[in-house]
Amino acid sequence: MLETNKKAAAKFGIDVELIEKKVDTQKNIRILGNDLTFIGVREKDRTKHVHRLHPYLGKFIPQLVEVFLRKYFKKGDIILDPFSGSGTTLVEANVLGMNSIGIELSPFNILIQKVKTKKYDIPEVEMEIKDALKRLKIFSKQLTAGGQTLFGKIEKFETDSEYLKEWFFDRALQEILFYQSIINDYKNQDVLKIILSRSARSARLIPHYDLARPKKPVRETYWCIKHKRYCEPINEALKFISRYSYDTIKRLEEFDRIRTDAFIRIYQGDARTIELPENGEIDGIFTSPPYVGIIDYHEQHRYAYELFDFPRLDDLEIGPARKGQNGNAKKEYMEGIIEVFKNMSNYLKDGALIFIVANDKFNLYPEIGKQCSFELIDVFNRPVLMRTERDSNKYFESIFYFKKV
Repeated sequence: MLETNKKAAAKFGIDVELIEKKVDTQKNIRILGNDLTFIGVREKDRTKHVHRLHPYLGKFIPQLVEVFLRKYFKKGDIILDPFSGSGTTLVEANVLGMNSIGIELSPFNILIQKVKTKKYDIPEVEMEIKDALKRLKIFSKQLTAGGQTLFGKIEKFETDSEYLKEWFFDRALQEILFYQSIINDYKNQDVLKIILSRSARSARLIPHYDLARPKKPVRETYWCIKHKRYCEPINEALKFISRYSYDTIKRLEEFDRIRTDAFIRIYQGDARTIELPENGEIDGIFTSPPYVGIIDYHEQHRYAYELFDFPRLDDLEIGPARKGQNGNAKKEYMEGIIEVFKNMSNYLKDGALIFIVANDKFNLYPEIGKQCSFELIDVFNRPVLMRTERDSNKYFESIFYFKKV
């Protein structure tokens, strides 16, 4: 392991011996120039610029993408991610001057990707974000003053969503619904949607320490593991919308300074069946498919689906948590992943390189590669550490290096 990472591991109480036992860090350093632990990478660098525009459970660390793209691809190459999620591969490829193509099933994930990767008129988007926030502050002030104005009582917003009524206090819900009602007044509507969605995620009636997988609304005082004291349930959305408004401006500006002219193309659809115009043009794949029975990808952003009325495509998810990890689930998962890569193979150049990041505890991917006529060149292993979401599970993942033959 790199010395800097050993020091960081000691600081954070990470078991270096366990890592060295499970991971050939010297091989990683020899071939990739990096031990792939990323222990020394600070949280603000793990979530640099647009990578933290919106939380996304299960996304991979951008530094991992960077290491492999730098090593195996060159400027001007076309990189495909058929499970593009929150767009990490697309963003990292662009920074390196590589063209990228993302395919994603979830309509909300497509929104996240588009907002992260769009080229903006920064002064314009900043003006619109600040104007929307100003209007919300006026509304919130009137709301907390009893809803009374010089012209009478303000009109309260209604929603048919039982989910929104259940997971938000009235003040927070009113602020969210007001902000939603003014989004169409602006040109950069998608940016405002991401600000609102990120804020709604934080403003739910959940413990401060459990943003990723809350089980039920919390409406009473609770002992907070994060703050080591008793905390009150969240009762407003304004403070989050304010915080994330300025954070969004900053992050869009940061990415705008380093982005390149490399193209980013985003397609919404099922990667098993989608048809792409890029026939035989793609140089390689870097992707992290869903894991078997871990995450329900639509459900994790249910607040956004309820707010923006996106169509739910849960039944098309590969390996959703609700199907578990039994024999049938694993068989169905393998069939789905094989279908994806067989379809994607149609758009790859001969000799294209394929990198698949997977927590392959069931040892499925060597067979998946074989079924897709991919030659397995190598496998790199790494520990998954320093995760931003609170989760006690520690695990190791593999990066499978295949070649189209």
